[in-house]
Amino acid sequence: MKELTRAEEILLTAIFRLKDNAYGVTIRRKVAEVTDKDIIYGTLYNTLDQLLRKGYVTKTRGKPMAERGGRSKMFYNLTPAGIQALHESRELQKRIWEDIPELAKHKR
Repeated sequence: MKELTRAEEILLTAIFRLKDNAYGVTIRRKVAEVTDKDIIYGTLYNTLDQLLRKGYVTKTRGKPMAERGGRSKMFYNLTPAGIQALHESRELQKRIWEDIPELAKHKR
């Protein structure tokens, strides 16, 4: 099992939630909504490139849009390997926290 970085896991879950509407701006907004943290575009696109190289996402070009100066949006979708990586990441988190009670109950 290849372990995901936290950033990769966050982006994959954002893409999963956004379904067919996952492109740079919407992914960034979803990440901010879920984590209460902004991600800079450089980090976003570097991490998306990592996920592409690993085969966890695909990237497809949308139709050129006049309001974007004729540029196209790049849409991202999970691959079966990406879904499997998320599943394995979630299972790992469960094992890590198994048998550990809620930390709020154990104040120092």
